[in-house]
Amino acid sequence: MESGTGGILEDFASALVEPWYEALADPGKAQGDALKELLKGYAKTSYGSEYGAKDVGSLLDFQRAFPIVKYRDLKPYLERIKQGSYSALLPEPVVRWVMTRGTTGTSKVIPATQTHLAQVLTLGARGIVNFALKRKDFAVLKGCVLNLNFPSEVAVLRTERGEEPYGYSSGTYAKLNPALGEARLVPRQEEIDSLGGGLRQEDWEARFELVYQKAKGVDAKSVMGVAPVIAEFARYVHKKHGMYPKDLWKMKGLFPTSVAKIQTNYAPPMKRMYGNVPVVELYTATEGVFAQQLDDHPYVCPNYDAYLFEVATGKGVKPLHELLVGEWGRLIISGPLFPRYDIGDMVESAGKGYYHIFGRSKWLTLTEHRLFNLFTGRVFRI
Repeated sequence: MESGTGGILEDFASALVEPWYEALADPGKAQGDALKELLKGYAKTSYGSEYGAKDVGSLLDFQRAFPIVKYRDLKPYLERIKQGSYSALLPEPVVRWVMTRGTTGTSKVIPATQTHLAQVLTLGARGIVNFALKRKDFAVLKGCVLNLNFPSEVAVLRTERGEEPYGYSSGTYAKLNPALGEARLVPRQEEIDSLGGGLRQEDWEARFELVYQKAKGVDAKSVMGVAPVIAEFARYVHKKHGMYPKDLWKMKGLFPTSVAKIQTNYAPPMKRMYGNVPVVELYTATEGVFAQQLDDHPYVCPNYDAYLFEVATGKGVKPLHELLVGEWGRLIISGPLFPRYDIGDMVESAGKGYYHIFGRSKWLTLTEHRLFNLFTGRVFRI
């Protein structure tokens, strides 16, 4: 690599991650600053006016004034947005509608604003950019990225603007942001979408074959996407073509998202199939890009500069950064879309600013976690 190119890439990488590093160094200050910015947006909405956003001066005020909500609680406001009143809940107009994968039941359809989409782009890049910067190896930002995202157009939503196509958030975000520096997605999201929006086995096999055919001769350096899909693609290539991805590409890193227990359940088989390369966990959802792996520790570190994080524990609600080692609870996130949103995930502190997302907020998950801690005496910690 030419030194000039390396310098440009390093400057670009530093600009993306330095605010994250600063926030991790002083999460209390970062969370206070993030709340102030979020309140400016909330104050522009009917929802924010209803709960007195303009009068909130502290986190305690915010917690007293604004309720913790789930998606179902926001449905009346989302209906008003569809009818043309975006300020019912949002400080700016809707750019696109996106849907979740429905891991807890029916898929949720969520409005995406320009601010939200800009955050997805910049924060979504932090995991891979930090990876390159830490290793002083920017090849991962120059090679191709295998596109294993969900389709971005699967249905039509009726709004006051007419019929608007929408699809899964991962595919939508990939379509809007097809490149990072010199790295580009292969195949393009439009090619993925051309195969339709089905999620049956034959639909996925058609997508996997498209990815294989388009990428088998290119210099792919990484893959980013939902962890189970990354693993299943490797199994498909082996079953169909008698090779594993490690036989086709010299990967620099794998960047799985969107499920719990990535490091324990998915990383080992991924390394066997893609090569013994780092597996860098990204904690993302349709509602935002919340955290990513900082270093070789198998945990994630939050984007304190962009979102406000709280945790509902057995002893009450407290800021995420104040969790003690081994303390855990239900994650509550405030972002540019929704204030105090119960995302449905369980988080545990590993200490020193590292966290473990261990599952959805379900009875079975909680029971397994309690029994695991009880019988093993194990606490995830640094």
